[in-house]
Amino acid sequence: MGGEKTEKATAKKRRDAKRKGQVRRSQEVNTAFCAIVMFGLLFAIWPNFVQQMTGIFTDNLGSSSIMMANEGLSFNEVSALFARIMLGFFMIMAPLLGAALVSGVAANVLQIGFMFTTETMKVKFDKINPINGFKQMFSPRKLVDLVKNLLKIFLVGFVAYSDYMTLLEKFGSYVGQDIYVSFIDIMRTAFLMALKMCIVMVFIAVADFLYQWWKYEKDLRMTKQEVKDEYKMMEGDPKIKGKIRQKQMQMSAMRMMQQVPEADVVITNPTHFAVALRYDEKTSAAPMIIAKGQDYTAHKIREVAIENDIQIVENPPLAQSLYATCEIGDEIPDELYQAVADILVFVYRQKGRIK
Repeated sequence: MGGEKTEKATAKKRRDAKRKGQVRRSQEVNTAFCAIVMFGLLFAIWPNFVQQMTGIFTDNLGSSSIMMANEGLSFNEVSALFARIMLGFFMIMAPLLGAALVSGVAANVLQIGFMFTTETMKVKFDKINPINGFKQMFSPRKLVDLVKNLLKIFLVGFVAYSDYMTLLEKFGSYVGQDIYVSFIDIMRTAFLMALKMCIVMVFIAVADFLYQWWKYEKDLRMTKQEVKDEYKMMEGDPKIKGKIRQKQMQMSAMRMMQQVPEADVVITNPTHFAVALRYDEKTSAAPMIIAKGQDYTAHKIREVAIENDIQIVENPPLAQSLYATCEIGDEIPDELYQAVADILVFVYRQKGRIK
């Protein structure tokens, strides 16, 4: 049927959608990419990371801190100690957080390219309409998002829970061991847990990206009528183009009529054609056509010529030849030069310009 959206989106439809902020983008890809980059960087700096983390706790919660605690710590001292630990922790995590920020931007650029639009920041009152909001809660998109989020929570949670139970089983063996060795083993287990979670998130991201691609293309589909209407708009409606062309012809005719008073002679059919000629030896090598017309336009050219005392010469063959072979602004062709020259000599003698 004509109302079914069976046609792929045109280039213009895609540009308009992108301008409005409607792009093919999966948030799961961003999340998975950020996680991979963060844990990849953590793996690269792992020895230094462990050493710095151990150093923070050793420096701030070591023997000196125990002695201070035995003597009694004031609120300000506890606050200062906590601030030092948090500052040290932030300094260690800063590269990871920076990498997450850069990777988030990079993931967006890879999906949709560079884009800036204020369209999505505009206030749209239909979005805060309770009725519309209630409808959107049960829309197909929301249901798909709900299923996707539940699946993500289940899979990631299952991986986390499995590794947590493994860690819990051997946690008792850490009692009495060297703190550094225990810490390394716990962090290794946590790192492997995070790696497994990243792998799960990658599979989810791939599936979501394919879904978002399919949904984006489906939402942008157009009806046959929409494609036709867009084509008309791009190419121009024939009626509108006809009116524009008519207006252009009227303006061109007005400019042409304004030049008739500058003519030396008007050669006529006598009624069907009229061609106005001007010869200026300083600017052109041969007489030039400055106006021409047929029927009504020819009649108007003759009227303007009479009003401005321009000589009118009846020569049907020459008028027809000039009208057919020359455009406004053209110099007369060589084969008609002698016939036009004879008329100009006659006109110039009539006006006393030559003897």
